[in-house]
Amino acid sequence: MKRSGNPGAEVTNSSVAGPDCCGGLGNIDFRQADFCVMTRLLGYVDPLDPSFVAAVITITFNPLYWNVVARWEHKTRKLSRAFGSPYLACYSLSVTILLLNFLRSHCFTQAMLSQPRMESLDTPAAYSLGLALLGLGVVLVLSSFFALGFAGTFLGDYFGILKEARVTVFPFNILDNPMYWGSTANYLGWAIMPFTAEIYRQKASGSHKRS
Repeated sequence: MKRSGNPGAEVTNSSVAGPDCCGGLGNIDFRQADFCVMTRLLGYVDPLDPSFVAAVITITFNPLYWNVVARWEHKTRKLSRAFGSPYLACYSLSVTILLLNFLRSHCFTQAMLSQPRMESLDTPAAYSLGLALLGLGVVLVLSSFFALGFAGTFLGDYFGILKEARVTVFPFNILDNPMYWGSTANYLGWAIMPFTAEIYRQKASGSHKRS
């Protein structure tokens, strides 16, 4: 066994090091891969559904919009000068954010109702899970709002509206971005609940038709 030029390094042959697993990625035959799991997951999503497309667009656009506008304002102060006050400029941006959030929620709900159903959600337990996630999300979002205040919630720091010190009370003492985590829990819980409610509605409708 020979020493290499680097101290502590050793050169070994394949009989000592063991065979290379799969012979490298170049020897993998992807034609033999099992895509049944991916196929099953795609069976629950219709990416061409207009409601799904609208939901994806609003979910993607909304945070991009307010982050771009807030950073632009932070660098130029043009909104503050246009409105004559950083507070008025911040409040005006908050109105557009709220309107976009209402639109996003509507598109998201319509997408959930129009997508294929998952049989595993056809249980009261699934509905209870969705309700619990929604409750957790509401707690995180509301507690974040009360801790930050209106201007702080709607990017007031980018307008020069700062608090005396960084907020460290609940829920910021347990999470770095509680508002975002709360929104995620809200949408996940709401997604489970419309699915389950719609399943039971269809089941009840089918029972009435048979009778």
